[in-house]
Amino acid sequence: MSRPRPLASAVAVVAALATLFPIYWMVLSALKPAGEIQSLQVRPWTLAPTLEHFRRVLTGEDFGRYLLNSLGVALAVVALSAVTAFLAAVAVTRFRFRFRTTVLIMFLVAQMVPVEALTIPLFFLVRDLGAVVPAVGLNTLGSLVLVHLAFSLPFAIWMMRGFVAAVPEALEEAAMIDGASRPVVLWRILFPLVAPGLVATSVFSFITAWNDFVFARTFIISAQENQTLPAALLVFFKPDESDWGGIMAASTLMTVPVLVFFVAVQRRLVAGLGGAVKD
Repeated sequence: MSRPRPLASAVAVVAALATLFPIYWMVLSALKPAGEIQSLQVRPWTLAPTLEHFRRVLTGEDFGRYLLNSLGVALAVVALSAVTAFLAAVAVTRFRFRFRTTVLIMFLVAQMVPVEALTIPLFFLVRDLGAVVPAVGLNTLGSLVLVHLAFSLPFAIWMMRGFVAAVPEALEEAAMIDGASRPVVLWRILFPLVAPGLVATSVFSFITAWNDFVFARTFIISAQENQTLPAALLVFFKPDESDWGGIMAASTLMTVPVLVFFVAVQRRLVAGLGGAVKD
């Protein structure tokens, strides 16, 4: 068993500290009194920790409503993208049809287009679609689900394609010879084998939808009750003086669901990322 190289270990530790320091400072600022946050004497600790900022956020700014909105959008995107990506990956991997290569290339092209370049066209598309299907029109959570689904699916399908291709077709053929139908083969044989890949793509979809600010500000115009957490943080930015304690407290609370979700799927995520790079 080879020993870890000291230089590589030192680089890993430095990278970890550099990554964790902003999170530490965010939590620390959320625990500092207002006067200490704005003090010119910068300390990496606090002499008088307080939960006042957390109390004000949880009781004053409709935080619970915005939290439920964000959770609803993120979980809906995760569920829909996982099922759709799985079925689409099976289609482009197991079936032969015209323009199959073109479809796969389009998945990559869709990832290359900047989000900002598509925001305005998507706004008019959602506005016109809302006249036909009000549930996905402007000022609805359905519009956010639809837009995030469109952006997360290309990556999810491309990644799931590798997992589906790694499963031998002989397993499916043997099950069908024994009398299993195509849906049974998909959900009882193929789906469990590619579950780690679904977890990996689900983490990407969840974080993208959870942290979104641009779409929430663009598609939720006047229905403030349908706003999500990232956009709702703007209430703490005031013209005369921003409430940095509230901003840090709300940001800390926003981080908790992501950490819980990551810890819950950690083992399958590692297996999924490992499977994604296999030859």
